[in-house]
Amino acid sequence: MSGLLIIVALFALMYVLMIRPQRAKAQQQQRILSTVAPGDEVLTVGGIYGIVQELEPDEDGGDLIVEIADGIHVRVARKALATVVKPDEEEDEDEAGDEDEPDDEIVVDGEAELVAEEAELPAGVEEVNDEEETVNPGAAEGTAPPGRS
Repeated sequence: MSGLLIIVALFALMYVLMIRPQRAKAQQQQRILSTVAPGDEVLTVGGIYGIVQELEPDEDGGDLIVEIADGIHVRVARKALATVVKPDEEEDEDEAGDEDEPDDEIVVDGEAELVAEEAELPAGVEEVNDEEETVNPGAAEGTAPPGRS
């Protein structure tokens, strides 16, 4: 009798820890897929951001036409969407990024001056000032590696 009780307890624990969260995640993904509309910015499971241009009817597969660049449209399976990107998240990231960057302005007598920071190059690295100048002159030559023709 106690062996049967342990087995039932293990199945209950497995349900609470594994099956229930997985079902909740699947329901959330289904809500995301059902609320996608043209004009929404989406992220695919492949890591591609795009803007939904049109939705195909469910009987045709329910695919989405997504614009990933100006004039570049791709057909994406609805189930390949990872999430819908909210504009509020982007604005918050932009604002947070501005705070981390140091000001390159110094105010002198009421006028702002931009200050360029002098960055030190690592040892063995030369600065290239001219487009025709190169730090690796042998790289431009068209020589084949030894042993190949």
